[in-house]
Amino acid sequence: MADRVVESSDVEVPEIPETLEKVLLFSLDEAKEKMQAGENVVPFTALVVKENLFIENHPGESSDECFNFARHTVEHARGAEAYALCYDGYVEVDDGEKDALIAEGGVPGGDHGYAAGYLYEVGEDGSVTFETEPVYIGEAPNFMIALQNAESYTDEDIDEKYLDGEGRESEAELEAKSEE
Repeated sequence: MADRVVESSDVEVPEIPETLEKVLLFSLDEAKEKMQAGENVVPFTALVVKENLFIENHPGESSDECFNFARHTVEHARGAEAYALCYDGYVEVDDGEKDALIAEGGVPGGDHGYAAGYLYEVGEDGSVTFETEPVYIGEAPNFMIALQNAESYTDEDIDEKYLDGEGRESEAELEAKSEE
């Protein structure tokens, strides 16, 4: 999944909405755990609706197909507060390319999203070594640009799948994971 362009930034890390920051870090930690367990990281979205977190995988034949699936999942998620799209990719640095787990996401109505990631190296034996802290990568597209703030929607406006409790983690689980 390396065909995605996120605008890099040499400026300070901007103020990222708290819920978005939590879901970005949660997603990165989930992907990191999968990779450390020897599993492939299938691109996935994490969507925050009310006190719940919904995770959906987006496998595809190409990176464009994966991103289109993710966009379709997120762009009409009325009542959602934030989302993250997480995938295995790379970033270009001064001395070449570095492998990275990348999470990009946004909030309803935001002009742009944000991307963060964990840089990593793969050893000759296949072992993966991650940098200790995630890095801010830059601005990213915001799949929720056309949505209103989550509080603007009533339960009747929100898709039932986000209200029935299936496929979710609680906000407490999200909070606990982001503090680890």
